[in-house]
Amino acid sequence: MLSGVARTTALEGSRHLSRLVGAPVHLKCENLQRTGSFKIRGAYVRIAALSEQERAAGVVAASAGNHAQGVALAASLLGVRSTVFMPQGAPLPKVAATRDYGAEVRLHGQVVDETLSAAREYARRTGAVFIHPFDHPDIIAGQGTVGLEILEQCPEVGTIVVGIGGGGLAAGIAVAVKALRPDVRIVGVQAAGAAAYPPSLAAGHPVPVEAPVTMADGIRVGCPGVVPFRIVADLVDEVRTVSEDDLSSALLLCLERAKLVVEPAGASPVAALLADPGSFRGPVVAVLSGGNVDPVLLQAVLRHGMAAAGRYLSLRLRLTDRPGALAALLEVLTQVDANVLDISHVRTDPRLALTEAEVELHLETKGPGHCAEVGAALRDAGYLVTT
Repeated sequence: MLSGVARTTALEGSRHLSRLVGAPVHLKCENLQRTGSFKIRGAYVRIAALSEQERAAGVVAASAGNHAQGVALAASLLGVRSTVFMPQGAPLPKVAATRDYGAEVRLHGQVVDETLSAAREYARRTGAVFIHPFDHPDIIAGQGTVGLEILEQCPEVGTIVVGIGGGGLAAGIAVAVKALRPDVRIVGVQAAGAAAYPPSLAAGHPVPVEAPVTMADGIRVGCPGVVPFRIVADLVDEVRTVSEDDLSSALLLCLERAKLVVEPAGASPVAALLADPGSFRGPVVAVLSGGNVDPVLLQAVLRHGMAAAGRYLSLRLRLTDRPGALAALLEVLTQVDANVLDISHVRTDPRLALTEAEVELHLETKGPGHCAEVGAALRDAGYLVTT
């Protein structure tokens, strides 16, 4: 059904991750899929299964990005009218892309829950079919084609690591893979600040998480879907959580080492590998589920990732407020090859002596070892350093 619709995305080896894990690691590049994520797979299967009467009524969806674009393109390919509700703060590139794929975009609400309510109300009022992002068997079946491709591309796979939001992708992969290779271990990954699955699995039913917070908006889902939850509980071997530092470090690694632009949610499997590399049975396939990252967010996340990797150093120190004092400080930094990104002076703090100034520095470094070297050089030069 998806032939000519969804691409068979590449499976790329990662030497760096393979060295860390101690086994072959491959990246399943759904960030290079049409619309920039796996969502086109499930959306197309769901809409294609509608009756002629349902298609005539059109479809409606609610999404901040990936699902919106998947529904818009799938509907256009099938000749179905689509309306997509998006939050008012949705990134402009995602709004523009959804319109370009053929959907009528309506901006409503500040958070996805408000947008979702508006879309459901529109469906009740107009008769349009609501296309849920993950809580439907057809959606799950479409996402499961990712698992079938992995088995074709890496028949010897031992572990598949996949991000989990509502659970549609993980459930689809688990159904497809376990049917053919029940020995393959499926590991789901959630952001720690939006981890609804661990308490839900412990309780035996979906449990909502209030106010989920994470940079990984693609997996920032407050409650598991009823349909995928049952599948995840039965077939997914483990669900892990990763920190925001893990996510930003993973995104940075994908960009620098694999030359792949991946959104934070898409980088979550790599984050899990970085957090505990020795705990995965190889060969490992990490599913990079999407690459639709807003440029402003990408800049912030990369900055955060570099800081988490010890590539940025922020510190404060005091020096004598006299001509040449700053030049002397910069000379010390030059000697240790630290790049100054930003510098600011404070002269009005009452804690400062009359002849003192406080300097705040933001430096680009080469890693944790270099950070320690910079700090030691400054202390050896007589500066009192605080971070």
